Amino acid sequence: MTTAHPDTTIIGIHGKSPRIHDSAFIAPGCRIIGDVEIGPDASIWYNCVLRGDVTRIVIGARTNVQDGCVIHCDGPQPGAPDGFPTLIGDDVLIGHMAMIHGTRIEDKGFVGFAAQTMNGCVIEREGMLAAGALLSPGKRIPARQLWAGRPATFMRDLDDRMIAGLQLGVAHYAENAKHHAALFDGQAQS
Repeated sequence: MTTAHPDTTIIGIHGKSPRIHDSAFIAPGCRIIGDVEIGPDASIWYNCVLRGDVTRIVIGARTNVQDGCVIHCDGPQPGAPDGFPTLIGDDVLIGHMAMIHGTRIEDKGFVGFAAQTMNGCVIEREGMLAAGALLSPGKRIPARQLWAGRPATFMRDLDDRMIAGLQLGVAHYAENAKHHAALFDGQAQS
């Protein structure tokens, strides 16, 4: 049984319940509903909504979903019998207030502040969607590319220094989550 702060909602629907690794940090104010899997050392920050009510959501190891994000998916439909699950790999950074919908983000991907992705999008390994960008349905960001704008388009390739900086961000969030979790020890309930 996952423990949660009293201000957090973790509930099942349609016979599917969230599966959250014991080492993951779930901040107060989060709403995690349905078929949602959260991996080791992942962090879901304050006031995020992860709603897996029509298909599944997966959050990988050490991935962080920053404050105020909304993550959803889309169920089966004509041309998409499996629907559009949201599958997020390991070591991914998702910036504050982002909206991720029916998208696959591969390991070490990045989504900037207030960016949006739509059904069928893919951000390949070490790909980056800039702050405020909108990735329209079915678009794919190739590995190590930066896309920006509304709608998002290719801007430039990412160099090793930029990728290393993003991975420092992943390490920072994994460590900072431990400090935030310690603030709430003793306040959690089953």
